[in-house]
Amino acid sequence: MFMILGYPAPLLFGQLLLGLINGAFYALLSLGLAVIFGMLNIVNFAHGALFMLGAFVAWGLLNFLGINYWAALILAPLIVGFFGVILEKTLISRLYKLDHLYGLLLTFGLALVIEGLARNEFGSSGVPYPIPSVLQGATNLGFMFMPIYRGWVVLASAIMCLITWLIIEKTSIGATLRAATENAPLVQAFGINVPRMITLTYAGGVALAAFAGVLAAPIYSVNPNMGANFIVTVFAVVVIGGMGSILGSIVTGFGLGVIEGLTKVFYPQGSSVVIFVVMVIVLLVRPAGLFGKAA
Repeated sequence: MFMILGYPAPLLFGQLLLGLINGAFYALLSLGLAVIFGMLNIVNFAHGALFMLGAFVAWGLLNFLGINYWAALILAPLIVGFFGVILEKTLISRLYKLDHLYGLLLTFGLALVIEGLARNEFGSSGVPYPIPSVLQGATNLGFMFMPIYRGWVVLASAIMCLITWLIIEKTSIGATLRAATENAPLVQAFGINVPRMITLTYAGGVALAAFAGVLAAPIYSVNPNMGANFIVTVFAVVVIGGMGSILGSIVTGFGLGVIEGLTKVFYPQGSSVVIFVVMVIVLLVRPAGLFGKAA
């Protein structure tokens, strides 16, 4: 058997793939958090619950309306994004001029409510969501067998992250949005509806979480705790990358997923805490994060 650093190659590459899959979810979720914090200055602790809601919406579309996975990848983010519009208009918009703590407490409460309702309706064990037939099975890469669906998750996440980065950093819409976060009255003086732009930004960040939820549905059981299992780690990823940094969230999400996967090979006992160890080291050396800007 082919060995690398004394370990079987299939084991090493298998954990690397698992790390990339986790990193894909870290990147998508932290990207949504970074968009919301960077543009709206809100610490959205409900992000994990909205990730879970995206998975449940996809499950509901399939089981009640017969809408398949591919349509759910579009419809679920739109539905959850519309729910985000309602949240922003009724609750979140009242917090923009207040301390970050108020936003954190409100969104934490929202997360508890959403997860509690899901747990009451579906129980803690959750419900299954099938892998689309075209993505079932595995392909032989020579050094390992890669499940096709897991490869698709990494590819789809990378594409969505790239599209989001391009929109925010390389388009006039993104430039206008960044300007609105710096000086909203000036941007509004040019006839731009800043409140509407802010609402759509929150909806976009929420839709990214829902998109990740649809991708996660066939891998994990669709259950009320799936967001809670990710959100603490995702916040660590955001802090390491730099609060509000789009590029930092993407690079750090994928990178830490790989580090976590490889740690399971070389030092399994440390795999559950390695991301937080990295966070402590980064905060000691660079408090603003790897890609963040110092205050």
